[in-house]
Amino acid sequence: MLQSDELEKKVFLLKLLLKESDESMEDVVNALVNTGMFDKDRALQHLRELEERGFIKDGVLTMVGAAEAQKAKQEFTLES
Repeated sequence: MLQSDELEKKVFLLKLLLKESDESMEDVVNALVNTGMFDKDRALQHLRELEERGFIKDGVLTMVGAAEAQKAKQEFTLES
């Protein structure tokens, strides 16, 4: 089972993968905060950690980040 910290980071990556082209990083952070999953400080902490791990650069997913986001998308997709 995923720890909540890793789960939150996967949700963050997934939101970046699915964001609209006109959404900024601030829009993404605010959207995640508005879900109530975590507060703004925690969202910014996750953003910094994901940048340090090379998943996000200059506000967009890197190739590695996109691959991780795709994995998260598959994990969260229910089989029908």
